[in-house]
Amino acid sequence: MTTSNIAYNQILNLTKKLGRGEQLQLLETLTQLLQHTPKIQTSRSIMELRGLGKDIWQNIDVDAYINQERDSWNG
Repeated sequence: MTTSNIAYNQILNLTKKLGRGEQLQLLETLTQLLQHTPKIQTSRSIMELRGLGKDIWQNIDVDAYINQERDSWNG
């Protein structure tokens, strides 16, 4: 479970302990917060994918794999 999931669950559990009026007030406060918070759009870089899946290739001889693939093209 990620840290954000743990925090979410903690907040949810605390919210359940509030009275109905306090829950509605919290909901209103959160709604106002979200309405006034600018939506942040971050640009992503292709470099963030660097190293993704490298564990798949750890025990594979890349040259042998490439040769095997090329051989399969010829039937």
